[in-house]
Amino acid sequence: MSEKRCYYEILGVERSASEEEIRKSYRQNALKYHPDRNPNDPGATAKFKEATEAFSVLSDEQKRGRYDQYGHAGLEGGVDFSGAGMGDIFSQFQDLFSEFFAGGGQTRGRRQGPRRGADLRIQERLTLKDAVLGCKREVVVRAPAICEPCNGSGATPGSQRQACATCRGAGQVSSSRGFVMFTSTCPTCQGQGSTLRDPCTKCRGAGQVEKTRKVLVTFPAGIDSNQRLRVPGQGVGAPAGGEPGDLYVDVELEPDERYERDGLDLITRFNVSFAEASLGGTLAVPLLDGTTLEVDLPAGTQPGDVLSIKGKGAPRVDGRGRGVLHVQVQVDVPRTLSARAKALLAELEEELSPQSKRATAGG
Repeated sequence: MSEKRCYYEILGVERSASEEEIRKSYRQNALKYHPDRNPNDPGATAKFKEATEAFSVLSDEQKRGRYDQYGHAGLEGGVDFSGAGMGDIFSQFQDLFSEFFAGGGQTRGRRQGPRRGADLRIQERLTLKDAVLGCKREVVVRAPAICEPCNGSGATPGSQRQACATCRGAGQVSSSRGFVMFTSTCPTCQGQGSTLRDPCTKCRGAGQVEKTRKVLVTFPAGIDSNQRLRVPGQGVGAPAGGEPGDLYVDVELEPDERYERDGLDLITRFNVSFAEASLGGTLAVPLLDGTTLEVDLPAGTQPGDVLSIKGKGAPRVDGRGRGVLHVQVQVDVPRTLSARAKALLAELEEELSPQSKRATAGG
């Protein structure tokens, strides 16, 4: 077996170091070489054990005195972590590790405060118009609510809750296994620290009853499918004065007959005649807000051509700009023609064909 290193050297302190200096140095070493921070590093684990062994001696006045006078021999092998498992070390120094890694274990035995109410999640379908323009809507929520007769206490009006006999009002119970203390929620009072002597007849001691209510939700202009709104404080109420949960509204858009949506862009189709497509003109495109937008139709527009107008799409939810409105042109071809219409089209065909041939020959 290799010779043990000096405990003062391990912790990097002088022999005259105070208890606080030793404690501070050990904390630095423990944090540096802790196995959780150095996974799969045997060297760090060995240094962690070595520092822990040194601290176990130097933090004890009697052991430190024997070590200062006789060295390692003065301890008679009573402190040796070389073959100890990590669980053994943690059990020896549970309170110290709680201070280092979990805030000092100050919550042990403390009664929990009022619990927060649960969050709710619902889905709401909006028309494309409502989503693009924004709207306010009352949504129906069915969820547990505070029982009015007992005001959420669960006790019959006029009666009082009594301290839990199992945890004595702490809300938690502790049990020991060797040197280790385990703390868990009290199974009798479920962490509340008190039990009911006379349960409320309406809620049967639950403090809550199922109730349907309406919540006014503001949907911002530009909201889209698969986006979620949070409405603070409109979730499930909490008994004993706890903070209520939040309501989350998942948005889904209904299909629209005239428009499609692609992110911030809006797409619509506009039918024109062959003559309009050939000659050009102005299109009066109906918008979602009920107004119309005049869009220039270039002469010679082909079927399927898209006219894009910036700033006329859906707005961003944060109000910083809008998307693009895309108008796809569809050319109507009549299915039936009168005799005069056929004659005119034939004449037009004859007129256009030579031009087409001349243009081809000239090219």
